[in-house]
Amino acid sequence: MHTKKPTLEKISPEFGSSILVRKHNVDAYKGEVKPFWHFHPEIELVYVNKGRGKRHIGNHLSYFNNSQLLLIGSNLPHNGFTDRLTQNGSQTLVQFKEEFLGEHFFGIPEMEGINNLFERAKSGILFGVNTKKKIGPKIEKLYKNEGFKKILLLLEVLYGLAKSSDYTILNADGFAFETEPQDSAKIDVIFKHINENFQEHISLDEIANKVSMTVPAFCRYFKKATGKTFTKLVNEYRVVHATKLLYESQMSITEVSFECGFNNFSHFNKLFKEFTGKSASKYRGELKKMVQ
Repeated sequence: MHTKKPTLEKISPEFGSSILVRKHNVDAYKGEVKPFWHFHPEIELVYVNKGRGKRHIGNHLSYFNNSQLLLIGSNLPHNGFTDRLTQNGSQTLVQFKEEFLGEHFFGIPEMEGINNLFERAKSGILFGVNTKKKIGPKIEKLYKNEGFKKILLLLEVLYGLAKSSDYTILNADGFAFETEPQDSAKIDVIFKHINENFQEHISLDEIANKVSMTVPAFCRYFKKATGKTFTKLVNEYRVVHATKLLYESQMSITEVSFECGFNNFSHFNKLFKEFTGKSASKYRGELKKMVQ
């Protein structure tokens, strides 16, 4: 029986520990839960050393291929990340409350950099290649360390991230969504439906019906919650899926557009360019150059 996933995720570290570290490798990942739209007061650090997936953090949507290092601030809504891990790949997830070392610890002058990092993380931070190479292995070591050593290593990781200038803010425009648990449950149903059906046409009647609303009420609610119209968000899902297919498949660009749920090729091209800043053929061409 399919049960509704909680949207305010309750995170419980092991007894005697104030931070939660989980590591999944390829075998452990197969039974992983389907991603769902959720938020939590804990700050979340995600490091994937070899894997692929979609990033959906606040209003930001993108696809990653290979590896990623993310820091997601307190109460920033996000979806699960990794579609699949590649051979020898693993994902390490670290979750901790901002005040895990006491309420004033990060307020002392020596911690100003980390305090600023936590502030930036409220919009979601994606770190670049150099930082990944330097900090990624330390994050993986957190899983093996216990007690005092684990805390020291986490501080070292946070200090390294705070000093890094090699990053992008993902949700730079802010996220309009007020994280009310009942609203979050509604948004979860909507995003889940988009996630599972974006390759088909999703009518406003159908989606409004999913959350027991009239179409006008749904449109107002969705725009207020996400800052976007429903059509715009569905089209973004489709374009992100297209970037994935352009990378991973041998399909022609026309086939990719139909596979992603567009029934008009020029409309696909126009939206793809709006979203990524380049045409689908230029995007694929650049990817091929990068791979070579």
